[in-house]
Formats: sequence, C-alpha cells, structure tokens
Amino acid sequence: MSDWWRNAVIYQIYPRSFQDSNGSGTGDLRGITRRMDYVQALGVDAIWIAPFFKSPMKDFGYDVSGYREVDPLFGALEDFDALLEEAHRHGIRVIIDQVLSHTSDRHPWFQESRGDRHNAKADWYVWADAKPDGSPPNNWLSVFGGIAWQWEPRRGQYYLHNFLASQPDLNCHNPEVRRAGLSNLEFWLKRGVDGFRLDAVNFCMHDPQLRDNPAKSVAEHEFLSGGEIGSPYSLQEHLYDHTHPDNLLFMEEIRQLLDRYGAVALGEIGSESSAEVIGEYTRGDSRLHMAYSFDLMGPDGSASCIKETVESLQHKARDGWCCLAIGNHDVQRVASRWTGDSPNTESAKLFSILLSSLRGAVCIYQGDELGLPEAEVPFEKLQDPYGINFWPVYKGRDGCRTPMPWQEAEPNAGFSSATPWLPVDASHFALAADRQTGDPDSVYECVRDFLRFRKRQPALLHGDLNFLPVRHNVLTYTRSTNGQTLLLSFNLDGEQRRIDRRELDSFNGARLEKLDGYRAPQGAIADEALLLPPHSMLIAEVR
Repeated sequence: MSDWWRNAVIYQIYPRSFQDSNGSGTGDLRGITRRMDYVQALGVDAIWIAPFFKSPMKDFGYDVSGYREVDPLFGALEDFDALLEEAHRHGIRVIIDQVLSHTSDRHPWFQESRGDRHNAKADWYVWADAKPDGSPPNNWLSVFGGIAWQWEPRRGQYYLHNFLASQPDLNCHNPEVRRAGLSNLEFWLKRGVDGFRLDAVNFCMHDPQLRDNPAKSVAEHEFLSGGEIGSPYSLQEHLYDHTHPDNLLFMEEIRQLLDRYGAVALGEIGSESSAEVIGEYTRGDSRLHMAYSFDLMGPDGSASCIKETVESLQHKARDGWCCLAIGNHDVQRVASRWTGDSPNTESAKLFSILLSSLRGAVCIYQGDELGLPEAEVPFEKLQDPYGINFWPVYKGRDGCRTPMPWQEAEPNAGFSSATPWLPVDASHFALAADRQTGDPDSVYECVRDFLRFRKRQPALLHGDLNFLPVRHNVLTYTRSTNGQTLLLSFNLDGEQRRIDRRELDSFNGARLEKLDGYRAPQGAIADEALLLPPHSMLIAEVR
C-alpha cells in the first residue's frame, strides 16, 4: 500500500455548512460535488467529510441512527456515489467520518437493547445497576456536562453516555459489537472510500469494573475562572471512562480490515495524555495509520507553546504518526483564537503555512484557507447544545460552523438561496472565495501557492524536524533530508524582530539561500541576522 497519507494535506468539509444545492438552507452532498473544482485548485490530497449518515441530529450527525444510510438532509446514497466518483476524477481521495464508540438512542440496536435485560442486544451497550441508594454506578462525567449515566426505566438500569444523553455508549468489549462496527466500515469500503476519520476512537472501551475516576488537584479558583469552560469534566483524571488498554485490540482489527482494501484510518484522540495515546494507537503497522489530537487547538499560539507541543508529540508519539491540525468544527477559528480575537490577514497566512510545514500529515478545516475569523452567532440563533448549555461562559461551536462564503455579492454569500441553518457572519462576505481567488495578496492564494511549493521540497515532505531556541516569539526550526535542509522562521509577533545569526546554533556559519515561490509576508537574510517584519516568515535552504 502507498504511504501517501504520511505527508498528505487533508481538507475537512463540514457538509451542512459547505454548499447548499437544493435551497434547503443546509449544505449537502451534491453541494460538495459542485465545489470539487475549488477543492482541487487548492491543491489538497484528500477530503474528510464529517457525518452525513441518518441521524436525529441532536449532535449534528455524530449521533448515528443508520450507519449505512445517508440522511435525507444531505441527499441520498447515489449522491454520495456521485461525489466519490467526482472526487476520484479530480485526483482527490475521500475519507469519511465513522462513529464507533456510540450511537443515537434512536438506533435500532439501542431500541432493542433498552427493552429488557435478556434480548439479543442486551449487552451491546454499557448498562449498570444503580447503587443501593439509587444513584449512578460511579462518578463518571459527560463531556457535555453533568453525569455520564442516564436512567432507563424499561431495564431498570443506567446506561453510559460520554457525550449527550441521546448518545449511548456501545460496549465494544463485546466481540459482536466490534464485528458489527467493522461490517459498517466494510460497507463504505466496498463503495470505494479511501479511509475513515474515527471519531473519539479512544472512547470505544471503558473499565469493565466501573471504578471511579480520581479527582484532579486543581485549585477551585482555576476552575471557576472559566479556563475549562466551566465544566466539571476537567476536575477528574479520566483513567477509567475511556482509553482502556483492550481498545488496542479493536484498533488492530480495524487495521486488518483496512489493509485488505488499501484504505487508511485517521483517529481522533481526546485524552489528557494525547501524545502518548497517539503513539500507542499508531505504533507499527498493525494499528491506526495516523491520529490527531486537540493539542494545537488551544488558545495559546505563541512560538514557545507551539514548539513545546510539537516536540512533545514528536517525542511521545515517535513510534507512531501524527496528523496535525490547528482547527476543526469543534474549536474556535484559529484566525481569532491565536490572535487574541484580533484576526489579520498576515497571521492567517502564517498559521496555514506553519501547519503545512511541520512533520506529518496535516488537516485544514474549511474556511481556514480564507482566513475566516470566528463568527458571532447570537444566542437566539444558536444550534449547538454545548453552547446552549454553557452560555455565556462558553458560546459553543457554532461560531466555527457558519456557512462557507463563496460569493461576496450574493445573498448568504452564495451558500444557499434560503435562510441558512446558521447565519453567515457579516465579516465573512469580504473574505468570500470569489473575491480571494486570483488576488495575489489574499490568504487563499497564499495557501494555494504554498501547498504547490511544499510538493517541490523533499525536506517538507519527508524531512526530520528540529527546533532551534525560541527568540522573541519567533519560531524557528529545520526540516532535513539527506539531500536538503531548510531553515524556517516564523515571526508570530506584532513587532519587527531580528534574530542574530550566532543564535542559530550550527547554522551560524552556513550559507542561507532564501527560497521564494509562496505569497506570505517575508523577511530578509542579512550578513549577521534574520530580519523579520511583524507577522512574517522566511524559508532558506542551507548550503
């Protein structure tokens, strides 16, 4: 099998916000097919499509009620087949989401399982008796707030839900459940998909003894400050509710299936020790091909934090493989998050290039190639239950999920002829794709040029990565192969910075030849220093 995925650029599509093709106000599969020329022109290797399966949409498709059915909101199965064919015709691979750890409470499996304790699927979900006082079996908490157990009067037991109460957790310790999950994967493999993004894949197995999670040593003022969005979930060490060692067996079963079809697995890891878990889940050739975490999706975009995070991933996951991401449909837009909510074009360019020049596969979230800032969504128009539950401490994920702006002068920015499911942010019209395409100063053209540049540089595709010391919020590192060494320096600061050549360790006496071919704001190489204007960068080949 080709290892194309090791340095792939994957473009994440959130289908309900990408393109509406039928005037429903919601994006759909035909809308994605319609925009395939745009995706190809950007220069990515693959697309990852978030869930489009049959679902009551309590969590926007991550609560699946029919794994082999397209929800009518997005179209029909033949629409997916047409999308897949069109993507392949454009030379683009297709990765689709799969949710193996839980289903919707409307899934037929759960409807049967909840009926009594003796049916054929009685052990397909995580059920437990109440404590003698009627309280839940243990202290586990839901990511979305509150306890992780819901009482079911039909069985007279609690069921586990790590997310919404309408998302009961499957019991993947049961071999029948794993086989059913693998069968659903194979359904899509037979249709020709190139791989899967596996949602919350380390949540598939829990501690069978249902032991309590220990409390963290977190000061009360740290919790009440809102640093962890005011959720008690952050007050526990999550030792027992996910990432059980036996889950690695499931990862190996998944890999065996995918290898038969030449497909890839990208796992989403949500864990307090995500770097170690990524290493475990992607180690060798028998588990997942690659995985990503939320480590680079926090609020700190300083050079020191990025260096520390990537070095930790490199060290702790060194026997595995990372897919790096700085944005997705679950976090605030990076253009706002890493600029203290003061987005600017230059920073947006730098963030995309920085991501694409690190070691590993990378994932670009739709709209980040346009430099979209976080959208403001008023409370009365919120759709995300996470935001509704925690408002106003946390506004939810709707701000990064608003529709793609395609045409500046069109109603709803060309996304839909009807009222969109979320409003288009007023600031996004001026950043529309039609306005940026062909504009040499735009974020879009910068990202597109750099992705082409990247494909011509062996060191960026295959090279090792080594960081130099951080100076003045300037991130500097090398990418090296046997035939090429590149020095990359990013000034993430709002002031001009000078990096003395003597601070570049062994490269102090080397000849540096500046490389062009991308449109980012660039610095200069002087005899004794690198000169970097605010929010600029340079790439030099070491001779």
